[in-house]
Amino acid sequence: MIIDAHQHYWLMRSREGAWPPAELTAIHRDFEPKDLQPCLEADGVDGTVVVQSLGRAEDTDFLLELAQSVPSILGVVGWVDLIDPVTVQRLDHYATHPKFKGIRPMLQDIDDTNWILDPKATPAIDALVRHDLSFDALVTPRHFGPLLKFAQRHRDLRIVIDHGAKPFIAQGHLVAWRRAMSELAMLPNVHCKLSGLLTEADGNRRLAAVRPYAETIFELFGTRKTIWGSDWPVLTLVSDYRSWFEECRDIVPDADKAAVFGKNAQSFYRLSGIQPSVFVP
Repeated sequence: MIIDAHQHYWLMRSREGAWPPAELTAIHRDFEPKDLQPCLEADGVDGTVVVQSLGRAEDTDFLLELAQSVPSILGVVGWVDLIDPVTVQRLDHYATHPKFKGIRPMLQDIDDTNWILDPKATPAIDALVRHDLSFDALVTPRHFGPLLKFAQRHRDLRIVIDHGAKPFIAQGHLVAWRRAMSELAMLPNVHCKLSGLLTEADGNRRLAAVRPYAETIFELFGTRKTIWGSDWPVLTLVSDYRSWFEECRDIVPDADKAAVFGKNAQSFYRLSGIQPSVFVP
């Protein structure tokens, strides 16, 4: 059983004025399931968790509609405005969809670093816990303090850090990042995705630069709390699907591959209805 726990789909006609900008020509186009399917088949990936990439309810609705007809989509992580008073009712509605698995606020794009600690978000967070939904933390190193407080405050909420909190790999900032990540890793409800690191590096030796950070994620979060994801199609800005997949396979010991590349995603996102494939280390 192999699960890609972090990828995106989008249609440019729905993203006017939003990311990605036109200068990112490689990804400034539509990305649909038919574009990813060859990669999944080539590397024996059984299914994916598709994650929102736009802070609009329409994006979540689009992904849930796709999930209805695309068997490879095992789960959807959507977007809601956590401090909107109607969000609890919206989550009640989304929770009725069998493939709706959690939410991801766009914390990296919010100027207020402490936004996640706003008491107005508490009813929505309580609704996530009540519906057994998860929380993807799209954060950067400036969010470490607030995220730690948030995770300690909501110990019943399953939290996963996307892309290792986007460390400053190009600048070689490892020590302070590791220290902060180790504090988060000690909390039983906090997991981390082995994803999105290549786009934080620079130059022709991206894989070599990323490796210490990827190894640190696995070391800190371990066999049970490390979850692999591709971050496709953003990944295509700097690499191809197979290269990242193989690099992570090389980092994770054979005995732990089944967990990191499948079972952890299945457990964290409460995925079901998966037909496992034979994983060849």
